[in-house]
Amino acid sequence: MRVVALEEHVSIPELMARLAPAALAARGWPRPDRLPARMAAAELAEAGPQRLADMDRAGINMQVLSAGGPGADLLDPAEGLRFARDHNNGLWRIADRHPTRFSAFAHLPMTAPEAAADELERAVADLGFKGAMINGTINGLFLDDARFEPILARAERLGIPLYLHPGLPPEPVRRAYYSGLPDEAGLLLSGPGFGWHAETAIHVLRLVLAGALDRHPGLKLIVGHMGEGLPAMMGRIEETFAEFGTRHLGRSVTQTLLDQLWITTSGFFTLPPFLAALLAFGADRLLFSVDYPFSSNRTAAEFLASLPVSPDDRRKIAHANADALLGLSV
Repeated sequence: MRVVALEEHVSIPELMARLAPAALAARGWPRPDRLPARMAAAELAEAGPQRLADMDRAGINMQVLSAGGPGADLLDPAEGLRFARDHNNGLWRIADRHPTRFSAFAHLPMTAPEAAADELERAVADLGFKGAMINGTINGLFLDDARFEPILARAERLGIPLYLHPGLPPEPVRRAYYSGLPDEAGLLLSGPGFGWHAETAIHVLRLVLAGALDRHPGLKLIVGHMGEGLPAMMGRIEETFAEFGTRHLGRSVTQTLLDQLWITTSGFFTLPPFLAALLAFGADRLLFSVDYPFSSNRTAAEFLASLPVSPDDRRKIAHANADALLGLSV
């Protein structure tokens, strides 16, 4: 069975060297020597024989590559645009060497929204990319802010999805919510331990509640990590917003989510969150992902094979939904 993985990360070392350590530290990114060994920079930087061999061992046919961390958002708008273009050109070269094994999501200079919209169009039209990945807030702002309207409008017009991926929270949030804990506990709580999943769910809900998705009903959003907690919250969301706070919207909050949101399995390989996502959104909205190299290809593939679903639903999750959403060639 064909297997496509959507949230698979890569870094380009010569570009990462452009990011000043002080800028990284100011955004809360830890020094590389503080990261767990399984998050080694070498695995992120390698997009050739070793990565392909690991995919083959797990039976994964294609990865959709993306930047999973800091980049153009740490630079001034002009330098950010240069960084994003160079990053996207680098991803294109990787995908062009192995066109049946790799595709890509664009990296955008989010501090320059008009330029970001143009770069998104270039990446889709000229490089064949399948959408864009947005890593968390941009200078503390979410995509519902009016200045990001050009990006939402362009993505809708192009018919490609925006993948809303976590990023580390702004410094005031880190200080208020995650400081004062021992060792690495605060860092992990702010990120993969809980914080960035909650922030990404808030990001999606803000886009709904601000009316951005009503203004752009054709805009497609993807979130990873089995829905960032949203599937388990759907009933509560419906009850809370059924009568108040949404009279300006054309649809209920939950209906908007069901209309415009897709969910990947990245990094979540246990049944409770999967069943919540399946029951809330249905098999047609679920997409396989690993979160490589932060999660194991083998673990993810074994989880896919073990899911208590019909053969047709397993096919949808493994590749058919991704092929349709992203327009992937089979």
